[in-house]
Formats: sequence, C-alpha cells, structure tokens
Amino acid sequence: MSSNTKNIYEEHIKQLPREQQVQLLNILKDELENGEGNGKRHSILELHGLGKEIWQGVDPKEYVNKLRDEWEERA
Repeated sequence: MSSNTKNIYEEHIKQLPREQQVQLLNILKDELENGEGNGKRHSILELHGLGKEIWQGVDPKEYVNKLRDEWEERA
C-alpha cells in the first residue's frame, strides 16, 4: 500500500463509523466490478492488428528459417 493510500485511509476512512465504512466498501466493490475505469475488462480481440507495422516487409518463411537456424546453432 502506498503512503498516499495509507494517509487517505488514516485521515478520512478510519475515522468513519463502521456503517459508513461498509457503505464505502460496497461502493468501491461495485465500481471495480462494473465501473468504466481501470477495472474495465478487455477483450483479447482489442489487440487485433496491434504491432503489425513491425512485420511489414518481413517474409514469414525466411523469418521462420532464420529462427530454426538459430535454434540449431544453440543445440
């Protein structure tokens, strides 16, 4: 836990009555499960096409052959 998070807890949350702490916990749980923020689930399909520019101009057959040659050198 970062010191900033610990300070927020000590200064604001720890002093709340138990009932309000539970309400806050429920709000955070709901936000993490359903919110659009950092807790948002992503689909693997969002990665489609990512980094394709790296492979432009690379012949797949030549690339695989080069890798195989490197593996044989290591063996």
